[in-house]
Amino acid sequence: MRSLPPLAQLRAFEAAARLLSFKEAADELAVMPTAISHQIKLLESYCGRPLFRRRPRPLALTEAGARLLPVIREGLDSFANVLSAIRESPLERSLKVSTTNAFASRWLVPRLPMWRAAHPGISLEIIGTDRVLNLQGGECDIAIRWTWDPPADFATKELFRSKFLVLCSPNALPDGKPLAGYHELKNHTVIHWYWSPQTTQPPTWRWWLDSLRAEDHTVPFLEELDQLTFREELHAIDAVIAGQGIAICDDRLVGEELRSGRLVKAIDREIAGAGSGYYVLYRADHPNKTVIEEFFNWAKSMP
Repeated sequence: MRSLPPLAQLRAFEAAARLLSFKEAADELAVMPTAISHQIKLLESYCGRPLFRRRPRPLALTEAGARLLPVIREGLDSFANVLSAIRESPLERSLKVSTTNAFASRWLVPRLPMWRAAHPGISLEIIGTDRVLNLQGGECDIAIRWTWDPPADFATKELFRSKFLVLCSPNALPDGKPLAGYHELKNHTVIHWYWSPQTTQPPTWRWWLDSLRAEDHTVPFLEELDQLTFREELHAIDAVIAGQGIAICDDRLVGEELRSGRLVKAIDREIAGAGSGYYVLYRADHPNKTVIEEFFNWAKSMP
């Protein structure tokens, strides 16, 4: 560990040695001349020898003082230059964005060319993972997550509300029309995927069918249906597009397929998702809030 005298002593010595005047050094550093004299006495005590010849006047440096001055001056100049560069340089123009694999692949990545065209000076690192990364620890700058209740220990911005639809390939509907009733689900395969236990009330088949059964006794139980289950939401969506069954999908993730007709409504009923949505989460004390704001405003404006 370095053993150094306090910076105040070094600054007082450098100013007095450069100007050869305790009074002028005091004026430059906005202190009293006695403060300069005191700091230099402390530094001389630290060095074990005098640094100035005080008599006869004028003030002059001793041999030790003359050796010390250029080193201290160079060090203080280096400090000033580096600090000035740090102070005047813009904040780092980059963001690490964490989101689920499905949201990254099906919503965010297709829109990245528009981001790069609008913000060529800000680079993004996309981290597609269903694992919750440590925002406080700096694993990522922002996280985009679907939730009913955004966590209170982070700053949050609502990106958009969720809308879930019961979808399938048109090839799964022989007459091209939605199912006449929920009982017809028994003639199809229902596709679903794993939701984290930490997710509050995910829009799963079991949750939806159980909620419908209170108003319609013909709604089948999940155990009565043929099922195809995936670990990843992304793979489940691929299976639905390929015509392997019916799934409850977030319309934001399959917008292109809905517009092109590659996916259609198997049941003409929107699943209630009031209160849930996608949120941007970040540290409230994040130093790059300006860039985060730019990313959020851009994402919010995207169709």
